[in-house]
Amino acid sequence: MISLDLLEVLLLAAAVLFAILAVEQSRLVRSVMGLLGYTATLGVIFFILGAYPVALFQLLIYAGGIVALFLFVILLTKGYEE
Repeated sequence: MISLDLLEVLLLAAAVLFAILAVEQSRLVRSVMGLLGYTATLGVIFFILGAYPVALFQLLIYAGGIVALFLFVILLTKGYEE
């Protein structure tokens, strides 16, 4: 069984990796997916720490906004990337 401290460290490492992916990626779709992964990981961290309302808002509002951003990226760029 994984201890709670180890799980928190693994989730924090995943959050850092997703944040780096969101910033450093040159493709727009991959960058938005990194941002979505970061937001979801942060919501899970809040849930584990016991901040249930914050986790709920993080997952519903921010992740929903990122999905809307993902749709705009797909619709407005028409597949052309630099």
